[in-house]
Amino acid sequence: LNLGGAHHSSLSITGTVLEQLEKWSPESLESFKRLTETGRVEIVAETYHHSLAFFYSRSEFEMQVDMHKRKVQELFGQTPQVFRNTELAYNNDLAYWADQAGYKGILAEGWDKVLGWRNPNFVYRPSYTQQIKLLMKNYKLSDDIAFRFGDEQWDGHPLTAARFAEWIVGHPHDTEVINLFMDYETFGIHKKKESGIFDFLIALPANILSDTSFSFDTPSELIKAHPPTDTYNIENTISWEDSSKDDCVWSENVMQNNALKKIYALENIVLKNNDEHTKDIWGRLQSADYFYYMAGESNRENGFQNFKPFETPKEAFKYYMNIVTAFEISLIAKELKKSRRHQLMPDAIFY
Repeated sequence: LNLGGAHHSSLSITGTVLEQLEKWSPESLESFKRLTETGRVEIVAETYHHSLAFFYSRSEFEMQVDMHKRKVQELFGQTPQVFRNTELAYNNDLAYWADQAGYKGILAEGWDKVLGWRNPNFVYRPSYTQQIKLLMKNYKLSDDIAFRFGDEQWDGHPLTAARFAEWIVGHPHDTEVINLFMDYETFGIHKKKESGIFDFLIALPANILSDTSFSFDTPSELIKAHPPTDTYNIENTISWEDSSKDDCVWSENVMQNNALKKIYALENIVLKNNDEHTKDIWGRLQSADYFYYMAGESNRENGFQNFKPFETPKEAFKYYMNIVTAFEISLIAKELKKSRRHQLMPDAIFY
């Protein structure tokens, strides 16, 4: 949302999802294409495999970002100008990288501890950058929809489009932006149709736009329209899933850190294997979801534990490590096979 401008929005879609849509639901992919063809929808850049590669392998990260950019260009005819890392995982180093890579903007969580007297409803400049601008998610308003909608124990229940619009337009007059960012599965999975979430979503734009000083804009439009108000300094990695905002939910415990170290330790042997199918498997095993399943319940506030496919974090860790170990064994076996084949070959052939 922005004071002034046009009725626009943005979408964040990983390469993995785009592949799945191409193969299993081309009609869904066509619906996304029709949205972008309106000229009102911006696709933001990210990692191809929804990975945390930036924090473990810069070369893999850059390769995935490039893969995603090429996929977006191929399917939607857009070249992403704004970057969002997996699950808004963010720190100063990431912002510096995005600035050097030429992105005009980057998305992050609005972290109260750092914001202090400031608020997320303005455009900021990340520390140590020259050109890039930062848009911060207003997590309180976003979470009202994503997590608290339909919660009968919440003092905001029932949340109607009219009521939410009142909260939006009730912001101070100098408010520049109000960034709402939530998972697709908020609509229809976490919040079922019976909850009224779709009716809420359909009615929301008209309720907000009844105040003509408001509109919906793409991230690029917001960045172009507003100079940075101040800087935003994040030395330690944060993400939008961290309830305490003091640590990163994907690397808060020993299991997660061991699993992350293990999968990225395979990089050299994967690249040495020089097989596209092997690289693809390795990329898919980097998905942040696997490490999220290993997170402790103490860092969860959103009540989505029921959507995890494992009973406990330990069970998630066990299954994941079994798969990664099997993958590693297959890589070693291929290397041994190549080595034996090489040893059987003569050093020279004489005629």
